[in-house]
Amino acid sequence: MSDIPYNQERFFLDVVLDNAEDAIVYVDKDGIIQLLTQTYADFLRVDRQWAIGRHITEVIDNTRMHIVARTGVPEYNAVQEINGQNTVVKRIPVYRNGAVVGAIGRVIFRNLDDLTELYEQISSMTHQLNLYKEEFDRSHRARFSMDSIIGEDPIMKEIKEQALRFARSNSTLLILGESGTGKDVIAQAVHANSARSEAPFLKINCAGIPAELLESELFGYSEGAFTGAVKGGKIGKFMAADGGTVLLDEIGELPMNMQVKLLRFLQEKVIEPIGSTESIPVDVRVIAATNRNLEEMIAEGLFRLDLFYRLNVLSIVMPPLRKRVADIAPLCYHFAEIIAEREKIPFRGFSLEALTLLKAYPFPGNVRELENIVERALNDMRPGEDILRKEHLSGKVLGIRADRVPENLELIVETAEKNAISDALLICRGNKSRAAQLLGVSRTSFYDKMRKYELI
Repeated sequence: MSDIPYNQERFFLDVVLDNAEDAIVYVDKDGIIQLLTQTYADFLRVDRQWAIGRHITEVIDNTRMHIVARTGVPEYNAVQEINGQNTVVKRIPVYRNGAVVGAIGRVIFRNLDDLTELYEQISSMTHQLNLYKEEFDRSHRARFSMDSIIGEDPIMKEIKEQALRFARSNSTLLILGESGTGKDVIAQAVHANSARSEAPFLKINCAGIPAELLESELFGYSEGAFTGAVKGGKIGKFMAADGGTVLLDEIGELPMNMQVKLLRFLQEKVIEPIGSTESIPVDVRVIAATNRNLEEMIAEGLFRLDLFYRLNVLSIVMPPLRKRVADIAPLCYHFAEIIAEREKIPFRGFSLEALTLLKAYPFPGNVRELENIVERALNDMRPGEDILRKEHLSGKVLGIRADRVPENLELIVETAEKNAISDALLICRGNKSRAAQLLGVSRTSFYDKMRKYELI
C-alpha cells in the first residue's frame, strides 16, 4: 500500500490517476511505488493496487526510476524495453526543501513504431508546408524587373530612371496612365529593384473583388466573424505580404467605406481583421495604380482628398504608346519573338512596310493592344512564311473598312512582288546580289523590278 495518507486530497488524486490518459508513475526515494495511473497499470498488465507499495523493479522491466530517485539526475527521452516493446520515457527527480524525495516517470511513446509514425507524419506535413510556401513565394514574386521594360524612347528612359530612384524608398507610390500602358509592369519592376525584392509582391484588383468581400480580402477575418467564415480565420493580403509590396490596382474603383479603412492603414500601419479587436502591425509598401482621373473624382466627391495625398507621395505617369513611337518597333520584336517561340511559329522579322504601318497606328489600347495585334498577325502567317508583312496585319491597323472594294488581281501581284523585294533587301541588309539570289531571280531581273517599284 501507498504511504500517502488517505484523505479528501488523496481521493481526488485517485480520481485523476484512474482517468488520466498518460502512463505516469511516482516512486519515493527508496524506489517504492506510491502513485500509478490506471493507464500505466493497463500497459504493464498489472493490477494497480497490487503494484502500489512494491519496489519499482518488481513491477517495471529495465527501470531506472530508483536510480533517479537516489541520484537526483534526470533522464529525458530514454529508450526502455517494457513487456518486449521499446518505449520512450522520461524520469524526473522530485525535490522538497532542497532534498530529493522521489522521482516521477512518464511514458512519452509506448512504442517506438508510434514515434516513427509520428515523425513520418510531421516530416510529411513539413514537406507539404514547404511546398505550399515555395508555391506561394513563386506565385507572389515580381515577374518583371527594370531590365524587362522595353523602352528606347526618351520618355520611357526617364520613367525607368525615376522608377529606379523610387525603388530605394518605402513611401507610397501612385502610378497613373491609360489602360494597357504597363502600370503593373512598372510596379513589379519597382518592387524587384527594392530592398523588399525577396519578400512577396501581391496584386489586388480593387474592381475585381465584390465590395462586400474587399475588406476581408485586404485585412482578413477572425474565426466566427460571420456565417461561413473559415475555421481559424483567414489572413488578409496585407498580412500575407508582410515585409513586401502590395499593388492596389484600379484604386479609383475602391468603395468610399474602404477608402476610410485604407487611409487608416496607411496612417497607422496596423490592420484589424474583421471580428477582432486586435491591432496587428504590418510592414508593407503600398503601390496604387489607376487609369482614372483621381482629381476629377475628388471634385465629384467620389474619392477622398486625404487618401489621395497619402497615396500620391511619389507618382509615375505612364505615357500612352502613341507618345513613345520609338518603342513600337522594339516592342513588336519583343512580343513577336516570345509568341513565335511559344507557338512554334517560324519568324525572322517584320517588313519595313509593316513596321511603318504599326508606327502610324494610334494604339488606343496601348502596349496590351500591340501585343494582341502582333499575336494575331503571327498566327495569320501561312506555312513557309517567316516575315510578318502588311497583309498579316489586321484591318484596323491598315485602315481598311469592312465595305472597302478589293483591289484588282494585277495590283495584288505587284504588291506581293514589291513586298518580297523589300523583305529580301531587309534580310540581306541591302545587298542586292544576295537578295536576288534569295528570291531565285537574276540580278538583271531584280534591278528591273526595283526600278519598276521605285525601290532604287
